[in-house]
Amino acid sequence: METKKDIRKKVFTLRKNSLPHQIQSDSRVITQRILSLPEFSNAERILSYASYRNEVITDYIVEEALKAGKEVALPRVCGEFMQFYHYDRSTRMQKSSMGIEEPEGDTPIIPGRDLMIMPGVAFDRNRNRIGYGGGFYDRYLQKYPQIITIAVAFEFQIFEEIPSEITDIRPQMIITEKEILR
Repeated sequence: METKKDIRKKVFTLRKNSLPHQIQSDSRVITQRILSLPEFSNAERILSYASYRNEVITDYIVEEALKAGKEVALPRVCGEFMQFYHYDRSTRMQKSSMGIEEPEGDTPIIPGRDLMIMPGVAFDRNRNRIGYGGGFYDRYLQKYPQIITIAVAFEFQIFEEIPSEITDIRPQMIITEKEILR
């Protein structure tokens, strides 16, 4: 089996070489799949991520959530921890040291039974996830296990099998432009 490092390198190359119109088109298909789920309809708050470097574009999901009157929160990393902060169209954003847009704000939200749209570098058919290596989502979800988790990915990010550790938290669902893995 390939190492996490090898898989990350492969996926980053595929993402870098993806055409912008294909990323937009596939991201819109993924958004429509999410909007059709009861988990989305029933959620009062959506925890999303700010897409970066050819990830699935989450702006479409965030926009639809706001239109539907849902509360939205985006993550900000402080040291080795991640917190989510309220987001709306007037929220000021700032770039992190990694170049990722993060919301300004004083008070992190206290999650309830929220719906989280989570990123990842690679996944397998058993819903194992390789993230970026910081463990932020694993630590956050360990603290708040009631959160419903949906990972979004392009089909090329799905592998037959990837290495996983006991501390890795699997999303309840993975949605690509072609399928939904539960």
